[in-house]
Amino acid sequence: MPPWNIDKTVGIQHFQNDRSLSDDQIATIVNWVDQGAVQGDPKDMPVAKVWPKDDSGWLLAKVLGKEPDIVVKSEPYTVPAVSQDLWWKPVSDVPVTEERWVRAVEMRPGTIAGRKITHHALAQLEQVEPNGDMSEAINPGLLMEWAIGKNYDMYRPDSGKLLEPGAKIRWDIHYHAVGEPIRDHVELAIYLYPKGYKPEHRTRLQLFSAYPKNNDLDIPPNSIAETQAFHVLKSAARLENFQPHMHLRGKAMSMDAILPNGTMRQLSYVDNFNFNWMNNYIYTDDEAPVLPKGTVLVITAYYDNTSAHKSNPDPNQWVGYGDRTVDEMGHAWVNVTNISDKEYADWAAKHKNANTALSVASLKKP
Repeated sequence: MPPWNIDKTVGIQHFQNDRSLSDDQIATIVNWVDQGAVQGDPKDMPVAKVWPKDDSGWLLAKVLGKEPDIVVKSEPYTVPAVSQDLWWKPVSDVPVTEERWVRAVEMRPGTIAGRKITHHALAQLEQVEPNGDMSEAINPGLLMEWAIGKNYDMYRPDSGKLLEPGAKIRWDIHYHAVGEPIRDHVELAIYLYPKGYKPEHRTRLQLFSAYPKNNDLDIPPNSIAETQAFHVLKSAARLENFQPHMHLRGKAMSMDAILPNGTMRQLSYVDNFNFNWMNNYIYTDDEAPVLPKGTVLVITAYYDNTSAHKSNPDPNQWVGYGDRTVDEMGHAWVNVTNISDKEYADWAAKHKNANTALSVASLKKP
């Protein structure tokens, strides 16, 4: 079962995609294991699940009750049997001839075999100036980032992402060699709002780093390390999700907010980061944090470069910033929906205790 690594004792606890076990369920499993994992009555065994032979079905098609309006595919790439980490960065056209707003997106490797080699994939959205010069392309941000544990983004009814005529997807796909040559591509499913519909707000996927500048990351051998960075919200905003991203030495990450009055609020804390599952924690409509202009987001990353960390390939190595899996990084992917000051004031009047302050000493950390 995929892990669910949000600390249940602090921060926001209601998520659209919550697949965690309750404490009672965990206790039941532990008790069964402690008793020797004795098999029950075979008559009570459920019918074996039949797994699909391909990956043709879109998850959002089941949620939204329809197939995607557009599917964009990257050019295929062949990963050799043996290789260092590889990055494939082709560009694909988005077939839109008029302004259209996106209500949801889903990404996946093109084949089941492709899941063996695809570490993660970024779909950078680019809008082109009317003269067609890509050197003057507007940068409206990422459309989506795919990783194991994150499959899709579905925007709230009053928000979305904008596609304009001439839009392109600039892919950034990180591949691993797995001992056999595999050729694959990445697919992006786009679900659109009806023609002519314009949501009130535009959502942008933002990268909030956990180091102050120049990817400054220094993790000595056989050590525990911590980095922290601060990001000022230039307008009031609603944060839609929290997705920590680190590599093999990643241990934990927190996202906290310093409000304009100087008090703090701990939003989310992942206390047991698992590199093999880049989980995306999507807040429910009622629990998504809404923050005023001038709020400072604090992203703190914790690294364990010791033999106690199971995923650590070599605790005797110094580790710095880098894109390779054996290097390290730390940031949070967050969909940010900007709102007006008046909208924030109206929201705050209805949620007077939502931005309750915490003392710095009460913030959870390893």
